[in-house]
Formats: sequence, structure tokens, C-alpha cells
Amino acid sequence: MNIVLWIIQILVALVFLFAGFTKLLPIAMPPPPDAWIPPMWLLKFIGVCEVLGALGLILPGLFRRQQHLTVLAAIGLLIIMIGAVVTSVMTMGVATAVLPLIVGILCVFIAYSRSRVNPFR
Repeated sequence: MNIVLWIIQILVALVFLFAGFTKLLPIAMPPPPDAWIPPMWLLKFIGVCEVLGALGLILPGLFRRQQHLTVLAAIGLLIIMIGAVVTSVMTMGVATAVLPLIVGILCVFIAYSRSRVNPFR
């Protein structure tokens, strides 16, 4: 079970690293028509939170230090995914909210599973 959990953590971390870095890079794209565009400072803040959360999913377990931070990182990323699901449903419909919902469920699974693991074994 630990190997499956590590695979899920790495995949979720890669998703958040990619999403965070795309929000942080200065790419000029035209906004979609009639869509709500958040302010740039909010996008940068979410991008930093996603990158730090992705690091928080991997580094504590990798270095075997402060492993409770993995649970906190997963909970923080879950909060971001709740916002992504709500924003997706409000702006683009239910079909676009499926991917953030799945990633959010994986964050819940990581947080629950890592909180049940005894770090002192």
C-alpha cells in the first residue's frame, strides 16, 4: 500500500508542479470570451501555493523529517481544488470540474492515508 501511495503522491505532485509553474510563468494568452479572469496577483499566489504544496507532498517523506507536513500539504491542496471545482462549475460547466474533483479526491486519500501511518515505525 505504501508503494501505491507514493505513486499517487508523485503523480499529484507533478500535476501541481505543472499547474503552479504555468501560473507563475509570464505567458501572454488572450482570455477566453465571456469568462471570469481572476486578478494576476491571485493567479501568482495560487501558483506559489501549488508549487509549495507539491514539494510538501514529496520532500517530508523523502527526507523522513516532519512527515506530518505531507498531511497538511494535501489538505492545503484540497482547499485549492475545492476552489477550482467551484470556479469551473460556475464559469464553464460541470464537465470541466471533473479533473479538479478527481485530484481533490486523491488529495483526500493522501491526507487520510498519511495521517494513519505511524511515523515512528
